[in-house]
Amino acid sequence: MARDPADDGRAASVAPRFDEAIHAPTRLRICAMLRPLAEADFADVRAALDLSDAHLSKTLRALVDLGYVSTTKQPSPERADERRTTRVSLTPLGRAVFDAHFAALRAMAPPDA
Repeated sequence: MARDPADDGRAASVAPRFDEAIHAPTRLRICAMLRPLAEADFADVRAALDLSDAHLSKTLRALVDLGYVSTTKQPSPERADERRTTRVSLTPLGRAVFDAHFAALRAMAPPDA
């Protein structure tokens, strides 16, 4: 998993906006995992979130259809065969929507005492 060099780990100040599409637990976990990264390997996301290939594929497809995530296929340097690995990343829209959604969730929480 490659960290995004342009991301200092803090979301820019954004207007809170709750997003029903991203709020589903698996979608939210995927976006949260990808937020600080430039990209991640499908297998790493699957393992980190303890999801099946089918569940992750279906959820990623939904996020791709929304324009929040992009996927790319690349030859694998570790494999001698023709199989390729899938890389996953948040799109700029996905980052903005996640940041706004996270800000909305934070706005719902009581202030620190």
